[in-house]
Amino acid sequence: MSGQSITDRIAAAQHSMTGSAISKAVCKATTHEVSAPKKKHLDYLMHCTNELSVSIPHLADTLIERTANQSWVVVFKTLITTHHLMMYGNERFIQYLASRSTLFNLNNFIDKGALQGYDMSTYIRRYSRYLNERAMSYRLVAVDFTKMKRGIDGVMRTMSTEKLMKTLPIIQNQLDALLDFEASSNELTNGVINGAFMLLFKDSIRIFAAYNEGVINLLEKYFDMKKHQCKEALEIYKRFLTRMTKLSEFLKVAEQVGIDQVDIPDLSQAPSSLLQALEQHLASLEGKKIKELSSVNRYFTLKLPSLYRVVRRLGPLLKPTLSSHVHGQGTHLHNGGKLLTNDLDSSLANLVGSRSFIHITLNYSWTHLEKKTTGGSHWQSKAMSGTAPWGHTHLAPAPIPVPQMVKIFAP
Repeated sequence: MSGQSITDRIAAAQHSMTGSAISKAVCKATTHEVSAPKKKHLDYLMHCTNELSVSIPHLADTLIERTANQSWVVVFKTLITTHHLMMYGNERFIQYLASRSTLFNLNNFIDKGALQGYDMSTYIRRYSRYLNERAMSYRLVAVDFTKMKRGIDGVMRTMSTEKLMKTLPIIQNQLDALLDFEASSNELTNGVINGAFMLLFKDSIRIFAAYNEGVINLLEKYFDMKKHQCKEALEIYKRFLTRMTKLSEFLKVAEQVGIDQVDIPDLSQAPSSLLQALEQHLASLEGKKIKELSSVNRYFTLKLPSLYRVVRRLGPLLKPTLSSHVHGQGTHLHNGGKLLTNDLDSSLANLVGSRSFIHITLNYSWTHLEKKTTGGSHWQSKAMSGTAPWGHTHLAPAPIPVPQMVKIFAP
């Protein structure tokens, strides 16, 4: 059995009679079957976004109208389908969503009559808020953070100070909405919520990659900023550290449900000495009495700006992994010789994490762990077997090459 309800079959037949292929595909992608939307229906809808003869407003409005259904399964799968088209469809789809005054209004959604209805309704409300925030981010900056050019000459690394100050809070808000999904491994119990979680997992890595590069740019400019800019930049950096902690918790759930460890980046907190150096610099601009610095902090305060300039200048010549070692008063650079893949989905670890980043190690004692990355195609859950829902979520490859990436923290 396909799992489609009688209602699903009747709706599909009605759309066939009226000649609405898009409405029929939306109906088939969002059936009452407790599994992620089928690949063939997602592929068809994704193809529709690239056809100039297809009305994007009609497609988007059909999806939005589908969320008026009372079934948590139908609504959840509609959100997954929308998210999939945001990620892999033509950009004009998200452009239209961003142009709407409202997108999903599901803050009060609850399914009282179905098994798991109460629990899944909570995640539907959270998921819809993330998709709303994703569209709002595009509306504010006219770019999708998950698809922007990255690397030394990428969007976030070349952004001006003023624009960076406006853009980073927008990225922070989008990442916050994503991390507010807050599903534990014990709650990822069916193919529908698992399908949503995997899309969120991929988004989280790409958003953080852009976020991380923006923070690198911010720190590179920090010692040349005016006092009020330094104060704002320091707060942005502190919020960045908080979000790193929340993202680490999110990635732990991904590991617990069986997503390949090679696809899960290792995130490490920056050394406290970096934050102290930034605070000391701001204090000096404000004319406050600076406490006696340790030899390491004094080194950072005096040498950090020039260190960043050296790394920025040599970065294009030194393939990942690049590390900056600080021993007492000496600094030297070495090339780890690792190459990046251009396939975004072949290994998400190539986008974020210790395996494929340029590392600027700002602490004087450090340990660098090398881990071999493999293909990132194994999504089978450790906790499930047979009809485990992880295997039923199909994600089309993203057509975006991955330029050289940069990470600022030692693993």
